[in-house]
Amino acid sequence: MTLKEQRRALILGAVSEQAIATQEQLLTCLAASGVEATQATVSRDIRDLGLKKKSKKGGVACYAPATAENKSTHRYALLENSVLSAEAVGNMVCVRCGGGLAQGACAALDEIALKDVAGSLAGEDTIFLLCRSDTAARRVREEIDRYAAKPDN
Repeated sequence: MTLKEQRRALILGAVSEQAIATQEQLLTCLAASGVEATQATVSRDIRDLGLKKKSKKGGVACYAPATAENKSTHRYALLENSVLSAEAVGNMVCVRCGGGLAQGACAALDEIALKDVAGSLAGEDTIFLLCRSDTAARRVREEIDRYAAKPDN
């Protein structure tokens, strides 16, 4: 995973899990994860990831992941930038992610609402998906492979 992919996955994870209102807060989150970036870089990442500010409780506008209206381009950016591999084992799928990226990727998978998944559990770099059958696990793994596919360079 490139530094750019890691940084963008961390940004998506942060705005999915926390109330982030400023680019400075994003820079702080990145620094806490050991990733240094400039404000200009974070600004480009926000634009390229399709993040929009939404009002939260208390009237503070915070960054939010792409919505249904703007997901067409960036819908699976988090998965593309965090999933390294997926393997079906019995009725489970083990998804490997870059360090510290599993929770954000798991949240994205939960949002997608894969019909064959009964539940999910994320650690730091691994996600376990409990599927309804062995066959369902193979279908889910194939679907994750499509979501996480890197475009040819």
